[in-house]
Amino acid sequence: AKTTLYRRWAGKSELVVDAVAELFDALELPDRGSLEADIEDVVLQFAQLLRRPEARTALMAVVSESTRDEALRCRIRSAIVDRQKRLVVLGRERAQARGELPYEEDEALAGLATDLIFDVIAGTVVHRALVSCEPVDEVWVSAFTALLMHGLRGADRP
Repeated sequence: AKTTLYRRWAGKSELVVDAVAELFDALELPDRGSLEADIEDVVLQFAQLLRRPEARTALMAVVSESTRDEALRCRIRSAIVDRQKRLVVLGRERAQARGELPYEEDEALAGLATDLIFDVIAGTVVHRALVSCEPVDEVWVSAFTALLMHGLRGADRP
């Protein structure tokens, strides 16, 4: 019943945010043995999720609505963004344990690195899948991951 819904959610947007958050909570970071392989896997999972009509429509709707609603932006940040940063933290920890990434001694810099990694990956995939409507397939994901891993100079350049 409508009254039951409004006891838990203040409005339709909040309900949609929680529904989208549940979809995103299904994303997992498998341990495929290397940071590069882990990134490729989770990006492909994310792209597959964004191909689902209900995820695509709901995400675009709440993001659009949040441009006019600061409280909704905060809810999106806490229910979706902050919860999904767990994947970045886990990926960095695994990569550090394998010796692929250095440990960050400064907690503020570690937090900044987590934010940057999340923003680059999520922002790029969302833009490509939902704004540009270009495929996020294995070829693209491999090129994107190589760019992340090696930067603009590439792997073979000094």
